This record gives sequence, structure tokens and C-alpha cells, in this order.
Amino acid sequence: MDFTAQPKPATALCGVVSADGKIAYPPGVKEITDKITTDEMIKRLKMVVKTFMDMDQDSEDEKQQYLPLALHLASEFFLRNPNKDVRLLVACCLADIFRIYAPEAPYTSHDKLKDIFLFITRQLKGLEDTKSPQFNRYFYLLENLAWVKSYNICFELEDCNEIFIQLFRTLFSVINNSHNKKVQMHMLDLMSSIIMEGDGVTQELLDSILINLIPAHKNLNKQSFDLAKVLLKRTVQTIEACIANFFNQVLVLGRSSVSDLSEHVFDLIQELFAIDPHLLLSVMPQLEFKLKSNDGEERLAVVRLLAKLFGSKDSDLATQNRPLWQCFLGRFNDIHVPVRLESVKFASHCLMNHPDLAKDLTEYLKVRSHDPEEAIRHDVIVTIITAAKRDLALVNDQLLGFVRERTLDKRWRVRKEAMMGLAQLYKKYCLHGEAGKEAAEKVSWIKDKLLHIYYQNSIDDKLLVEKIFAQYLVPHNLETEERMKCLYYLYASLDPNAVKALNEMWKCQNMLRSHVRELLDLHKQPTSEANCSAMFGKLMTIAKNLPDPGKAQDFVKKFNQVLGDDEKLRSQLELLISPTCSCKQADVCVREIARKLANPKQPTNPFLEMVKFLLERIAPVHIDSEAISALVKLMNKSIEGTADDEEEGVSPDTAIRSGLELLKVLSFTHPTSFHSAETYESLLQCLRMEDDKVAEAAIQIFRNTGHKIETDLPQIRSTLIPILHQKAKRGTPHQAKQAVHCIHAIFTNKEVQLAQIFEPLSRSLNADVPEQLITPLVSLGHISMLAPDQFASPMKSVVANFIVKDLLMNDRSTGEKNGKLWSPDEEVSPEVLAKVQAIKLLVRWLLGMKNNQSKSANSTLRLLSAMLVSEGDLTEQKRISKSDMSRLRLAAGSAIMKLAQEPCYHEIITPEQFQLCALVINDECYQVRQIFAQKLHKALVKLLLPLEYMAIFALCAKDPVKERRAHARQCLLKNISIRREYIKQNPMATEKLLSLLPEYVVPYMIHLLAHDPDFTRSQDVDQLRDIKECLWFMLEVLMTKNENNSHAFMKKMAENIKLTKDAQSPDESKTNEKLYTVCDVALCVINSKSALCNADSPKDPVLPMKFFTQPEKDFCNDKSYISEETRVLLLTGKPKPAGVLGAVNKPLSATGRKPYVRSTGTETGSTINVNSELNPSTGSRSREQSSEAAETGVSENEENPVRIISVTPVKNIDPVKNKEINSDQATQGNISSDRGKKRTVTAAGTENIQQKTDEKVDESGPPAPSKPRRGRRPKSESQGNATKNDDINKPLSKGRKRAAVSQESPGGLEAGNAKAPKLQDIAKKAAPAERQIDLQRSQVLGSDGDSLWDIESSPGNSPSDLDRLKVWESSQEETEDSELVKGSVLKVQQGACRGLFDSI
Repeated sequence: MDFTAQPKPATALCGVVSADGKIAYPPGVKEITDKITTDEMIKRLKMVVKTFMDMDQDSEDEKQQYLPLALHLASEFFLRNPNKDVRLLVACCLADIFRIYAPEAPYTSHDKLKDIFLFITRQLKGLEDTKSPQFNRYFYLLENLAWVKSYNICFELEDCNEIFIQLFRTLFSVINNSHNKKVQMHMLDLMSSIIMEGDGVTQELLDSILINLIPAHKNLNKQSFDLAKVLLKRTVQTIEACIANFFNQVLVLGRSSVSDLSEHVFDLIQELFAIDPHLLLSVMPQLEFKLKSNDGEERLAVVRLLAKLFGSKDSDLATQNRPLWQCFLGRFNDIHVPVRLESVKFASHCLMNHPDLAKDLTEYLKVRSHDPEEAIRHDVIVTIITAAKRDLALVNDQLLGFVRERTLDKRWRVRKEAMMGLAQLYKKYCLHGEAGKEAAEKVSWIKDKLLHIYYQNSIDDKLLVEKIFAQYLVPHNLETEERMKCLYYLYASLDPNAVKALNEMWKCQNMLRSHVRELLDLHKQPTSEANCSAMFGKLMTIAKNLPDPGKAQDFVKKFNQVLGDDEKLRSQLELLISPTCSCKQADVCVREIARKLANPKQPTNPFLEMVKFLLERIAPVHIDSEAISALVKLMNKSIEGTADDEEEGVSPDTAIRSGLELLKVLSFTHPTSFHSAETYESLLQCLRMEDDKVAEAAIQIFRNTGHKIETDLPQIRSTLIPILHQKAKRGTPHQAKQAVHCIHAIFTNKEVQLAQIFEPLSRSLNADVPEQLITPLVSLGHISMLAPDQFASPMKSVVANFIVKDLLMNDRSTGEKNGKLWSPDEEVSPEVLAKVQAIKLLVRWLLGMKNNQSKSANSTLRLLSAMLVSEGDLTEQKRISKSDMSRLRLAAGSAIMKLAQEPCYHEIITPEQFQLCALVINDECYQVRQIFAQKLHKALVKLLLPLEYMAIFALCAKDPVKERRAHARQCLLKNISIRREYIKQNPMATEKLLSLLPEYVVPYMIHLLAHDPDFTRSQDVDQLRDIKECLWFMLEVLMTKNENNSHAFMKKMAENIKLTKDAQSPDESKTNEKLYTVCDVALCVINSKSALCNADSPKDPVLPMKFFTQPEKDFCNDKSYISEETRVLLLTGKPKPAGVLGAVNKPLSATGRKPYVRSTGTETGSTINVNSELNPSTGSRSREQSSEAAETGVSENEENPVRIISVTPVKNIDPVKNKEINSDQATQGNISSDRGKKRTVTAAGTENIQQKTDEKVDESGPPAPSKPRRGRRPKSESQGNATKNDDINKPLSKGRKRAAVSQESPGGLEAGNAKAPKLQDIAKKAAPAERQIDLQRSQVLGSDGDSLWDIESSPGNSPSDLDRLKVWESSQEETEDSELVKGSVLKVQQGACRGLFDSI
């Protein structure tokens, strides 16, 4: 029953009255007028209400009878009655009247109807109080109105909207949590009928609904929000258009005045979407429009909104509206930082609620992980880690890879978040195994990555890695057995670099413990100036191991004062760092010290935090005697096969080997914890195992920890001695070394024990069985080094009679001629391995003696120099392979470098021998260069080598491989920083500045470069450019900071060198000219790179007398040895611009560029026609310009990789000069470019391959250009002509085979352009001139001042030897192949070398 039908006019009804003209009241009801009291009125109204309540629409008579009463109840008297009970009763009567008279209301006046409905609406406010005695009547009123749909009659009223708005507002305001579902249902029925049956919803009416969705209103009245939500769901079809119009007005047209809710549109959209997405079908495209707004704040608001819509759990908006989703993803790249930040934050919820969208998000998160804003990169990590912690399946490997990258972020906050996030994932999924083995496997890389970060220079990174290790990788709060099991299998599953990092971590912690121990020892000594100075130095060292070393210094000083005043605190600290401190004791000590230093009044105590950092680093929270015992038990289980190795993903063999390696490392840092019979019994069992590495590690553990075995564990001693003897005689070389050192370290009768090994080994040496020589040579060498007093003399005869004459000077086997310059260790012949160990034995023997009274060191150095000059083939019989020669060159160079670490031998190393040693870093074999550079860096960084050896790194500028140059630069940076730091930390070091100050490397570098065999002509621009590159390679690092006016100091050194002469050959003008030329190049570089070098030098530098003579009193050398044009070329790489007249008659000729063709694997057997030799480009190519190197996968030392270079034939050259090279017979040679810069490259792998070719020259025409020497840049024709006519004293090559040109990595390939020789240059070719031998470079083998290069007087020389020397003297260019070298490297004759050790 409702009023949906239009009501008819009721004029007739309104005129109907009772017969007597009075209003008819129900029986028993007296007249209701204003004359009666309120109570009486209420009483009578109740009876009227009951009458109307009982009436129905079919009672026509009663309807007519009570029509006057109905009209009377609508009078102003009742509608405005002050009594609420009266108003309620009247409203109930009116509601029933509408029900009874429906569909025709008894009231005809629109104004009256409006007043009636507004009156009824006001009465509905009584619904608010459910405890009111009248609530049932209010409910009846609501129920009646809703059932009859009485308000629908208002549709005919012009201002019905006012009534509806008032009704809606009233209902939303009165609804509360005390109402039952019936009340809410009637309210919904009442409002939904108005919405669904009306002509539309006005904005004001819509506002009355939507306002309840705004968060502020929602929080105040949750029931009104629920009512609005249900109402919208029920009327979605009708109201959707109204909602769309509202948002269109606000979002698109920008008419915010249409509604008071305009400022809440995004909140409303979010709530409406949550209620029913269909409410916003027409609104979503409008949001896409707003996403592209020019207002950043507006885009931010839309992004926040859409983030909630897309990220909500049950939302399918991304799939339903792909254009909007794609547009939203574009905001990840928004120019406005807050927009990007909001987009990244959204990703976390999206990943967790919609894993299917991870693929779409991945690429955008990748870009944002490299965002320039720190906060955004940080939030990318938080987003991914949060999702991964919820469920690892939610993030793919690529997303985890972004976090992995950020562990190396430049900002500490980002790095820390990434590292901690990964650590938490590792603990959850690997240690606790919360998601099974598959998830654990997915994040198994985390442990390695986190430990790799320990390689970073930042102390904050190192400390965080230590914290992560102690809390997440191997939680220190676990029980000992569980903790050690965790460590045992972690160590077994780490990659080699992570293992090294973990070992370094323990080493650093142990070193810091020793620093603190030494500080406590200083406290025990009486106060003195020296004591205070030592204490200050120790405090500075400790501070460097804490975060923010600047602030840490003050806190460490304060802590030191507290230690001095508090004896109990000192005792606690001594217990903490004592070798016998257990993990539990350490925990107690740390808490006790922190308690004493805490200040209750100071909640944040930076001093206490810094002390905690120190205590955490030095406290043994993982390892003690109990822990070592648990580790040994685990290893025993692995040996017995009862451990859980396979379940942990580790094979038993790997577990055993890694377990021994772990114990070996811990034996360095915690040796006292090993001292138990049970531990040593297990180690003895390992010694008997067949695995060589396991036995080696066990021996080393005995060596490190067994100092008390002899006294405390005699049974272990008696079992150990024969095993060590056996390993020293017949074990592997590493086992032999460790066995000898172990005997020397732990036994008191070491002399007897070592003699029992030395005597049988020295008698059984047999060069005919080289595979049985290696271990004895190792043992003998270490014995002679550890006990020189006992074995130096017996070793003399072994060295003279066997090592030199029988082993080194004989080639018993023929090496494999495969063209390779390096072979894996397992492929090296036993004879060469024996020779390498023989060289090491010589060095160890000399290092043990530490004196040169017998001149044995001189002889050894000459032998090693001969090895380098002969390129490793000491006998010159050409029976040894190229790869074996590389091994021997490396051994010889390393041996000289090792001897230089001993002061008594450093003094007798001549400049020529030093230069030979230095040239090893430019060896043709990549591995030789690599290993030599590593050994050089290792010795320099420990301050074992003299400063002059750091100058060798300058030659690395000529290395064709980018990685090698980068490595050398890092080595220089490290060495220079260490030396400067050492000078700062050690006040006494100022007395040794000549050997410590990095700037003092400049004179050594200048002298070394002046004697570079590639520097033959002091005015050759290309050669000077090489020199400049080498100088700048070193100076660039030195000049990073102008500490103490160091730029002026280096300039002064170069100027002073020009006032001296070359001590190596002071009377040779050519040599001195080259020295001065290098000085001028150095001055040119320093002046161009620094404006501060013109200041006065703080002190007059001291030049090394070994390399430079004392300046003469009246000698003044102000001559410039390089022209102004050359200076411009060196600094800019371009010639100085010529004037107009200077170019008038200049011939117009251009050197054509020769194309090259990169070979394939099938071309190696083809025949290649080379029409002319390449002329190198004279243009300056910096290392930076040529870094764009193409790379191939061919191994650097692989046999016969070929690169074909096709060249346009040069006119007027006889065809006879053209050479045909078969690549089967000769591997491709290197077409060199400017060595020392990144140059034109040959095929990958050609660096270490020799080329064999015969050069045929037609005397009737210009000679064909000679082939370039390996790794050497070929001279242009004009250069060749000048060389032959002008440079009579071209120096010897010193035995160095240069590295192949322009390989950016082993096997790498760098493309460049080579130029054909100019015709006019070719026409100027002249007959080759005689070359003279540079005696300074050749006298490297003589004794007592006599040169062994006096070949004619040497025994055992044949005429062919002299012929070879003459051929070398007349050669016009150094050749590529050793068979055609013909004296470019002077031969070492077997008979002469056999006499080297006759003086021993």
C-alpha cells in the first residue's frame, strides 16, 4: 500500500462534517481543543491513535466519519504543539491517516503537505533514544511510513527535495548501535523508495548520503556509514549516474562549488569503490585524466587514491581497467618525488594482495631502485622485503635482485635497510625453514652476498656485517651445539669469496682484541712520555675500528680515562679479551661493563653506544673451548657418515674439508680453545685421511695450537712426530711446508727433528725423476730458512752441485709446442715445477742466512736476471714450452722481489736487475702479469718492499687489459693511503720519510721509465706519449690531494733530477738526455694538472744515490728537452695549429685507414695475404677514449686464434716484399698500437701467441717494414728511418716480451684503426745501421765486475753464437718470434751459466 498513484482532489471530502457541524471523534473521546490540559489532550489523542491504528482502507464509512478529525489533526495547533508526546501522537495519527486514505491523501494544499511531512520527519528524531518509554511509538511511526511509502506523495511537491534531505539527514543522525536490524531495514526501505522511485537524486540529497562516507563522519558514527553503504548498494543502478555527474563536475570541470564534499572526492571514491565498484563505472576514466594533471599535488592525491583501490585485497580493478592501471604505473616515473614515493609504497600492498601483478611492477621497481632520491630507493627495499617476509612466493628473483644491488648503494641508510632485510629473510627461510627447502634454496645466496660486503671500505658496513653474522647468520644466543652446527654448515656452503670475508672478519676482530690487550698492558706500566705516546697511538688505532672515527676518538679517550680510574672495569675487560674467556662469561662481562658506564639520567648515551660497539667486536660470542669441541664432534660425525650433511645440502667430503678449513682459521684467532686431547685425536685422524687438503689443514692447526703438546700431551706428541716426518718427505708440497713449520713451532728438539728430515732428502735428490723432487725441495728450502745456522753450510753444496748445475741448467724433457703462454697447474711438466721450487729454495736459503758474506746472493741475482733475459729458457736449447717459460719468468721475477724484502739483499740488487724485475709486470703472458702484480701489491701493502718497487706500477699503464690497469690503480690507491696513514699514526716514521712518503716514488719512477726498453728516442712523440701515460698513471693517484703542498714537492724533485746525472751510466749523454726528457714530461704533466705546484716546496727533496749522482756545484740545466709543439701534443693529443703560411706548400696526403676483419673459429687454418705492414696511428688515444672495446670469448692464451687484417696494397712496392703467412704454421701476431693506452687490438688470444714469418726484402726497392715485436707498437716508416740513422745506441730489450696490445680482458678484443704507411715515409727508408750493445743492460750476469756477455772469451761458445750476436746487432727491428729473435735478447750460454756458482 503506497501513494505511488497520483492523489485526487479532496475538496468534497474536506467539506464533509458531522450532521451537527462538529468534528466526529471516536467513541469515548471528547473534543480535543486548546482548552483542555496537556495531560487530558494526550489521553484523548492516545484513544484517537488506537482508533486510526485499527482502521483499514476498506472502512469507507469510518473514513468519511473521521475525515474532519484528520483535517483537524493537521492544524497548526497540533503541528506546533510544544509537547513532544502530543506531537508524537499526532504524527502517528497522521501516518495512519496517510495509510488509511491511500492512495488519495486527505490534504490538498501543497504547503500543508510540506508542513505535515516536515513535522513527521522531526518526530523521527525520537528514534535516537532506544531506552525512551515512547520508543515503540517512534518505531511504529517509522514502520508505518516505510510500509506505506508515505513520503512518495511528496514527489508532486515543488520543494520535495527539502523534505527528503531533512528525512535523510534525520535518519542518518539518529541511527546508532543500539538499534536492531528492523530499524535499519525500515530506514533503508524508506530512503531507497525515495531514490529509486523519484525522478533523480539531487546533489544536496546525494551529499546527505555521501557525507557519511567521509572518514571523519565514519569514525564518529559507524552505523550511519553502514546505513549509507547498504543504501548505496541497494540503489546502485539508480544512483550511479548521479554519482558520476558529481565527480565529473568536480574532477573534470573543476567546479568544486557544486558540493561541500568537493574537497573529499578522493576519500569518497575510495569508499564508494569498497562498497561497490559499479558505483564508479563512469568515474574511473576521469581518474586517468587527473593522473595526467600538471599539478603535482593533485597527481599525488590521485596516486594515493588509486594505490588504495588497486591494492585492496579483493580489488580486480587492475584487470578490469587496464588503461587506468597502465597510466597509474606510469606515475612510478613521475617527475614529482612524493608521487614516485607514494607509488613505491603502494607496491608492497599490491604484491601482498595481488601477486599476479608482480610482473607488471617489477620493471618499474627496477627503475626506482636506481632513483636519485635516497628515500625512494629505501622504500623500494622496504616494499620488497615486507612482501617477502609475508610470503617469499610473493616476490620473484628479480625483485630480490634489486635488494641485492642496493646493498652497495652509496647511501648508508639504503645499504643498511637492504642488508638487514636480506638478513631477516635468510634467518626466516634458511635457518628456521619456515617455507620449506625450495624457499631456502631461493634465498641461499643471501649469506654469500652479505659476507661479500665485508670487502667494502666503510667501517659501518663491516660492523653491520659482523652484527648480521652474530644475530642472523649464526645467532649467538643459540645453544653451543646448535650454534656450531649452524656455523659448520654455513661455512661449508659459502662461496670462496664469502669464506675469505668471514676469515677476514675474524682476523679483524682478533686484531682489535690484541689492540685492546696492548692498551691494557700499557695501563700496567708506569706513566711516562713514551707510554703516553704509545697509548695515544693505540687509542687512535682502536678508534679507526669504530663507526665515525672522528667522534669515536673522543669517546675512546674518555673510555681510556675510565679504565685508568676503575680497576674493576679493567679486570672485566681483561677477562673479556682473555683467551680462556667463554661465550657465557663474555656475555656477562659485556653487560657488567655496560651497566657501569650507563647513566640513568641520560636515556641516549652516545658514549655508551660507542663502547658497546667496541665490546661487541672484541667479545668472543661464538667461539670458546666448548664450541671448538662441538665443531670437532660434528666433523667426526661427517667422517663416520652419521652427520646430517646431505640434509643440509652439503656432501660429506665438502663438510669434512670445510670443517678443517674452519678449524684452521679459528686456530689463528682462538688457539687456546683447541688444547684438549679429544680435539687433537680427531685432528690425528684427519692426518691419516687421503684428502690432501684435509691433512694439510690439520697440520696447520697443530702448528698454530700445539705449543703445549710436548709437555701436556706426550701421547699426542709421540703419534704426531712420525706423521709429520712422513708428510715432510713424501707429502704434497703444501703438506711438507706445514710439517716443517709445525716441527719448528711445537718441539723443543727441533734441530734433531729437522736433521732427520734434511739428511735423507738431501742425499736422495735426483733430477732425472723430477716428479719426486718437488716435495723434497720444498722441505729443504723451508728447513734452511727456519734453521739457517744448522743447515746453511750443508745447503751450499746442494745448491751449487744439484740445484744450479744439475737442475736449473739442464732441460731433460721437451715441452709441448702448442703456442699457449700459460697452462693450468695440472698440465705443467714436473721438471718445470721442480725448477720453480728450486728457485724458491734458493730464495728461502738466502732469506734464512740474511747475509751476503759468501756472495751467494750476487750469484743468485745474476742467475735470476739471466732467467728473465732469456725469457725463461735459461739453457737456450729451445726445448722448453712457452707456457713453462712463463712459469719460470714469473718465478724469477717473484724471487728477486722476495729477496728485495730483506735489507741486506736489497742493497746489492743493481738498478739493472731492478729494471728487469719491473718489466715482468709487462710480460706477454696475462697470468704472469696478474700474479706478479698481486705479489707486488701484497708485499708493498705490508711495507715489506722498498718504496722504489711501487714505481713498477707505473708500467701498468701499458697493460692492454682494462682489468689489469684498474687493479693496478686500486693497488696504488691502497698503498699510498696505507703509507700516509702509517706516517700519521707513527710519529717516529718521520725519520724514515725517504722510504715511506709516497711522493718519493717519483724519482724511482722517472729513472725506471728513462730506462724503459721501449723508450729509444727521446724526441719520438709516440714514445713520449707512452712515457706521459705511465707518469700520469702514478701522478694521478699521488695528486688526488695536495697534502703538505705535495704537488710543489714532486715538481721540485723532477727539477732537482735534471741537476744530476744517471748513476747507472753517468757519462753517457744519451742516457742522461732520456732521463732529462722524462723529467720534462713529468714537469709538463704536473704543471698542467695542478695550479698549486708553483708554490715553494716545504722541504728540499732527497734523491736516492743509487740512481742519481750528486749534483755538481756549477751545473745548471735549464734546457727544455721537449719542444713546445710536443708539449701540446702530449697534453691535448692534437698538433699545435699551424699558421696560414705554414700550410701553403704542404703536400696534401692522407694516410688511409686499413679495415680489419674479425676472424671466426674456422679461419684459423686459412692462408692470409698481408700486403704491407701496418703503420700505427699517431693520434693520441687516451685510455678513456678506447674503453669501448669489443670482446670475444676466445681465451687469452688459447692456441692459434686469428684475426685477419686486410690492407690495401701500397703502390710502388715490389710484390716480392709482400708476405704470405700460413696461420697453421704461425699464429697471428699482434698488430700493435700505442702501448700504454687502449690500442688497436688483434684477435682475442693473440696476446700470448707468437707469429713465425720470414721477411724477404728486395734490395732494389724500399725495404718492407719489419714486423713489430710482440706487444710493441710498430714504428712508422719515418720512425724506422730515423731509428736506423740516428739512434745508434738503441738499448737492449732486457728479455721482456711485451703484453699484447689492446685486450680489454683475457680473451678480450678492442677494435681500432690502423694506418697504412705513407708513401713518402716508405721512400725515405734507408739501409739499417749498426746497433751497439747497451752494456748497462747486458751486464746482468757478471761476477766481480766482469761481464758474462763477453761471449768470445766464454768457454763452450761456438761460432754460431757469435753469428747470432752479429745478426742481432744488424737487425733493423725486434722480431716477434723467439726463433727469429736472433740476438734481440742476448743468449745465455749454458757453459757460462754453469760457472755462476763456482764461487760458492
